[in-house]
Amino acid sequence: MASKSLKKANLLDHNSIKHILDESVSEIVTSRGYVEDVRLSNVRLLVGTVIIVIALFAQFYKKKFPENRDFLLARIALCVIFNGVLRLIIYTKEKNAILFTYPPAGSFTSTGLVVSSKLPRFSDMYTLTIASADPKSISANEPKHLTKSVTQWFTKDGVLVEGLFWKMLKL
Repeated sequence: MASKSLKKANLLDHNSIKHILDESVSEIVTSRGYVEDVRLSNVRLLVGTVIIVIALFAQFYKKKFPENRDFLLARIALCVIFNGVLRLIIYTKEKNAILFTYPPAGSFTSTGLVVSSKLPRFSDMYTLTIASADPKSISANEPKHLTKSVTQWFTKDGVLVEGLFWKMLKL
């Protein structure tokens, strides 16, 4: 870890602080043998690509406005439907998740992890939740919650003290 560059956050911007902490949590989890599961991200990218293709067809359709009215209405309806699907995926599956994983190789569990975090605006309390990707599985454990103040992990200059942060997070 000594050869890595320092992770510096703007201490006045809670999004910057949360981003640095989330990035470090992802590194910690993947360093412990968990492999990231990117299937949900790929589905989101696919739905977004479909929306873009629909918009491109509408933009470069050969007929002008009065003649292509039905086509434009259909395009608008499709965009609304696919945007709704995208929002549904984000609100029901992704929530505050920063990382989805597969189970570690050679383990007895059949489920990976879902790592999520919260850092409310105007608060210094960072909440990290580590839960089973399939809570109904027989090998699923109870979710673990950790809520700590971010002030103990950063220097006055906004540099993350990774050693303290890594020590605090024991999976």
